[in-house]
Amino acid sequence: MHVVAVLALEGAVAFELTVPCQVFGSAVGENGEPLYETRVCTVPGKAITTGFFGQMRLETPWGLETLATADTIVIPAHDTFLDEPPAEVLEALREAAGRGSRIASICVGAFVLAATGMLDGMRATTHWMQAAELARRHPRIEVDPAVLFVDNGSLLTAAGVAAGIDLCLHIVRRDNGSAVAARTARGIVMPLQRDGGQAQFIQHEDPQDTGTALQPTMAWMEANLHRPLTLEEIAREAAVSVRTLTRRFRAQAGTTPLQWLLRARIHRAQQLLESTDLPVERVAAEAGFGSPVTLRAHFARMVGASPLAYRHAFRTRADESESGSVT
Repeated sequence: MHVVAVLALEGAVAFELTVPCQVFGSAVGENGEPLYETRVCTVPGKAITTGFFGQMRLETPWGLETLATADTIVIPAHDTFLDEPPAEVLEALREAAGRGSRIASICVGAFVLAATGMLDGMRATTHWMQAAELARRHPRIEVDPAVLFVDNGSLLTAAGVAAGIDLCLHIVRRDNGSAVAARTARGIVMPLQRDGGQAQFIQHEDPQDTGTALQPTMAWMEANLHRPLTLEEIAREAAVSVRTLTRRFRAQAGTTPLQWLLRARIHRAQQLLESTDLPVERVAAEAGFGSPVTLRAHFARMVGASPLAYRHAFRTRADESESGSVT
């Protein structure tokens, strides 16, 4: 039977810890036989304290030795993700990967997987609020903060919370086919329709005074989104060379200037679609896309929906909220 090891580090998020247990535990064959055995393991094989939104003690009979025999390893989020992971954890993960184990992370569990060095040169994701920090710490990883999950074959990463369910269902589909995945999704009352190409819904704030050298430049870019800005013009505004500008964006924002500009334009379009009745043509102009065709192409790729579908979804939610409806 396929063994799934869920690695519970100190301060593990309880919900994400149980997601792979629920999904893989619900996957059964045609005759109802279980397809996976899920084991929650800890570093020393002793009780840990879960973190973030509440605490409880978790005790499990499995330690790091479980990783040596696991077919799939899942690393959920934990509240000490910015600390250096234990050396024995990193070594155990590298050895498991060397033996052919598949390793997946959920949310900020990506920081542990990144620390092994195995994601270098690959595309990965994490919760959008921590994507820039992941990119800053690991510049050799192409961090995509917009998608639900990224599948690199033996290494997979998912965004926050619910995207972990999407990733686990995706793994079930990879292993056993769409019929089993659909049956598993029905069993946990989850629609099997979101995929890794769909986007996280990212809340975007205006540039704050963070004390970084880029803050004035970012604020200027935000104020000039409607204009066709070039990399050279942005560098002139920042009074640096294009090379220096790119290096600073990589270090402080985790992306390139033009990618940051594109995301800022998408965020501006989202704000306009949510809060105004402007036609799509006007939204495209105000956000700096020039034409509705260009807006639709970028919007579909980064948000996973058309501008009109996005407006309808968020207007519907706003109307329901104002009327006191509960979904």
